[in-house]
Amino acid sequence: MPEKVHNELDELDFLILSQLQKDGRKSFTEVAESLKVSVGTIRNRIQWLTETKTLQVIGRVDPEKIGFHAYASIFIKVSPASQIIPVAEKIARLPEVSFLAMISGIYDLEVNVMCRNNDHLIWLMNEKIHKIKGVDETSTNMYFRVFKIAQPDLSLVKSGPASKKN
Repeated sequence: MPEKVHNELDELDFLILSQLQKDGRKSFTEVAESLKVSVGTIRNRIQWLTETKTLQVIGRVDPEKIGFHAYASIFIKVSPASQIIPVAEKIARLPEVSFLAMISGIYDLEVNVMCRNNDHLIWLMNEKIHKIKGVDETSTNMYFRVFKIAQPDLSLVKSGPASKKN
């Protein structure tokens, strides 16, 4: 396959990604057979998807089953606003953080954390997050039970009313 020179994904790329979302351990041969293309094509496409950081094959664990029993979403107000990026960079380095985003609204950042228990969460808040210069206010929501953790459904990009160009 000639080297891809653009960043747009084509239909084959989406099909490969869908296959790997279902089973990230699938071999190039299995993916090629299911999509009726050559193994070399799959190898090249996956290499390109990995190099462009479109694809990262990882093992996803169930936090509850391995000992994380305090899963929370923390909203953080940063002051002054010029400190949002430095605060986010510090929070991103905390190993308990599984998701971090700048958001609109009353708060500036949303952080999801996984902790062993409530004491671990309290320690994280008091000894790490609240001690970061610029963290002005927080609001923590505990997840009592997580019903779904999933990757995005790739078909939503290609179909439906929201994908129609006006």
